[in-house]
Amino acid sequence: MTIYGLRIPAMASLILWAVLWEIVGQLELTILIPPLSTALEKLFEIAANESFWDALGITMRTFIVGSGIAILVGVPVGILMGRTAILDGMLLPWVNTFISAPLSAVVPVIMALFGFGETTIILTVVLFAIWIIILDARAGTHAISASLVEMARVYGASPWQAFTKIYIWSALPETLTGIRLGLLR
Repeated sequence: MTIYGLRIPAMASLILWAVLWEIVGQLELTILIPPLSTALEKLFEIAANESFWDALGITMRTFIVGSGIAILVGVPVGILMGRTAILDGMLLPWVNTFISAPLSAVVPVIMALFGFGETTIILTVVLFAIWIIILDARAGTHAISASLVEMARVYGASPWQAFTKIYIWSALPETLTGIRLGLLR
């Protein structure tokens, strides 16, 4: 960033916000904003506790397993939807419904069905991530050049070879975007 011809490092805005946070917290204008120094002190206090690391391990494990399931199921389903009109017609309304539905309202139902364990957390991660992955893989498959598919047929590629060598690789940019958005969601 440049102000009046003077180059300001990007880190300056973080330092400015940290100073403002500390000032507002020390002035006790609101109970909602404690001083930054107090927040950092509590962070180190919590991080020294073994139960924090146990909870972090469970969270990471369930996030990785849920994300893996969403990717391993979502990418092939999205590619198949982009390739098969019948499957696309059957699944697209459901995918659109779930992607636009407030999934946080479904979480209590999942908890009632599966309890409060890791299964519930994994299923919640899958439900939040899979729909955008499916839609982006489908969009990537729709964007594949028809001449590329025709060339594979001319050279005698089997459906499996076309799927693994053309569809997956040609849809990869959109698929990776879907995976990134699904993981962030």
